Amino acid sequence: MNDTITIEKQTGKAFVLKKGEILTVSDPQGGQVSDMVLFNEHDFGEKISSGKSLDFEESILLTKGNYLWSNRSRKMAKIVEDTNGRNDFLLAPCSKETFEIMYNYEGYHPSCLDNLSKNLQPFGIETDDIPTAFNIFMNVQFNEQGKLSVLPPTSKAGDYIQFEAQMDLVVCLTACSAEDSNGGTFKPIQYKIGNGFH
Repeated sequence: MNDTITIEKQTGKAFVLKKGEILTVSDPQGGQVSDMVLFNEHDFGEKISSGKSLDFEESILLTKGNYLWSNRSRKMAKIVEDTNGRNDFLLAPCSKETFEIMYNYEGYHPSCLDNLSKNLQPFGIETDDIPTAFNIFMNVQFNEQGKLSVLPPTSKAGDYIQFEAQMDLVVCLTACSAEDSNGGTFKPIQYKIGNGFH
């Protein structure tokens, strides 16, 4: 599979990525975040872990050369290229409650948790099974007191990140639906499986 697939704004897609395959996730227009979760294709109890990854990589800013680890302390994916270099692994996927609690928003609002859940459901993965996502291109900053702020992504049109699967995976990607995360606009995300875009 070498075709580029587009994830339309405020939606998501789930798919299988086999060990050794390269997944390229790109920001075609710039300034758009993508939430990514990983599961062991053969045992959904094993999934991407923010805590293990930050612990074993000894950094909260993961980029080229870093690994994403599972809750069972095994490598799931290696970041082999990252043209933007800014990603977040602290904040959970935005949800209905995110918009109610943080934005005082009433009524339906598309969210990454909703899009992850909908697209993983055919695999038999439930909402409560979804871990903290690796937030590609997300620009989270913090001050000396630890106060977090979400700034617009620094990704430019065409920026991309590549992952090499370290095991057979079920992957789910979104085009994030939170206004603050994307500088107030919503755009598509693209991905490709194979040898990458470049």
